[in-house]
Amino acid sequence: MDQLIQLYTTWAGQAPAHVEKLAGAGSNRQYYRLTGSDGKTVIGVLGTSKDEDHAFVYLDRHFTQRKLPVPHVLAVSDDEMCYLQTDLGSTSLFEAIRGGREAGGRYNLAEKELLKRTIRQLPNLQIRGAIGLDWNNCYPQPEFDEDNVLFDLNYFKYCFLKPTELEFHEVKLQASFRRFAKDLIAEPTESFMYRDFQARNIMLDAEGNPFFIDFQGGRKGPYYYDLASFLWQASAKYSFKLRRDLIAEYYHALSHYIEVPSVRHFAGRLSLFVLFRTLQVLGAYGFRGYFEHKQHFIDSIPPAIQNLRDLLALREDVLPYPYLREVLTALVNLPQFAPKKDEMQPRKDGFKTTDSNIYPKNPQDGLPTFSKYDGKGPLVVRVYSFSYKKGIPEDPSGNGGGYVFDCRSTHNPGRYEPYKKLTGLDEPVIRFLEDDGEIVEFLQHVYALADHHVARYIQRGFTSLMFCFGCTGGQHRSVYSAQHLAEHIHEKFGIEVQIVHREQNIRQTLEAVKDK
Repeated sequence: MDQLIQLYTTWAGQAPAHVEKLAGAGSNRQYYRLTGSDGKTVIGVLGTSKDEDHAFVYLDRHFTQRKLPVPHVLAVSDDEMCYLQTDLGSTSLFEAIRGGREAGGRYNLAEKELLKRTIRQLPNLQIRGAIGLDWNNCYPQPEFDEDNVLFDLNYFKYCFLKPTELEFHEVKLQASFRRFAKDLIAEPTESFMYRDFQARNIMLDAEGNPFFIDFQGGRKGPYYYDLASFLWQASAKYSFKLRRDLIAEYYHALSHYIEVPSVRHFAGRLSLFVLFRTLQVLGAYGFRGYFEHKQHFIDSIPPAIQNLRDLLALREDVLPYPYLREVLTALVNLPQFAPKKDEMQPRKDGFKTTDSNIYPKNPQDGLPTFSKYDGKGPLVVRVYSFSYKKGIPEDPSGNGGGYVFDCRSTHNPGRYEPYKKLTGLDEPVIRFLEDDGEIVEFLQHVYALADHHVARYIQRGFTSLMFCFGCTGGQHRSVYSAQHLAEHIHEKFGIEVQIVHREQNIRQTLEAVKDK
């Protein structure tokens, strides 16, 4: 403490007028709020590990230089055992969303907006923060690797799995662990892995803008880890829908910094890290609960088991580890982990909520009513042009059809002699329609609907989607519209698109692009 006061005195030119000890965090570091005679405050930190303190100071200065939302280190002692940083206030994201968390995950719009702001800033730190970073300054090691993974998986095995007395074949399980570890590190990455990205480590300013703290355990690693860590934190009780929305926010934000993988690939990789993170926290809960007898961690086990149960409901090729899946399925079916129906809790802050779950049929918010079409994939889109005189095309997939768009409100080139023997695939007709402009504006609205629908179908693993465009003769406007939507979907999503101009007896297949 004396060393911290001396550091402040040297930095400020006078001793602090007031010193307040703050509540401890997850590590053994001690935090103090020091107030000067002018009323301005800074945070003083007393560390126990020089290497850990050095990692924070180095990373903070690097992030500050990159103009990222972090506190600024103001002064550091010669031995790096204490330092001063800017005071970001006392409002953490954890506290700001307490109402929704304590109400069983029933977050209001303001809380959801705070979560979205936070998740949109994460890629900024992960990608821009990695530029020019010397990974050798990271603590306790510079990079997320196979040894990291195996350590945590074995921690789960010895501290959680074995205490349940579930019987399993240890050699088979270890083989699954090794394969799982290789898959997790299979993709090279140049991003900063926060490692401890959670609501407690995010401070909010007066406008609700997030600032990141306690990143001293970060290292080079995959960006999926932090997203999984944040969204699948068991105590947060995020609904399936809210998680999905936050993942979409993150994916969109990430696309501003790197060339993102396809939605399907991203979702598959994220699922692996969600499984890893779930096993990792169960290992920690087992040690702190079963061995150290801390009730808080024992109470955290059921929601973590439910996260695991939800993961095991995914199709097998998402988590392709048969024996590990077998062991985990037996684990979640143990009598002591039988799911219990949670009572709806009223919010303690006065915000009103409904008396019952408003998403009773959502697969992970209510009963497990997964669609039989979920998880099959890959998606194939069929786009038709047709004449209303001959009827709307039938859907060969058996799903009953999809969108049908009426092009007859737009200017018809078939009324003019030069275009009567041409189709919407011919250059003169295309030029006529685009110079007129009505069909272009019409398709902009169609694209918006189609993009959302295709993205959602890919996410859910559906196999078939149909779009139909009709006009009077199925020759000009409908052909133009069907061809352009098909090419738009293929270019944007890289999936297989089958085009059928029924009245022109023309069929075309745009093959799926393998690297999308």
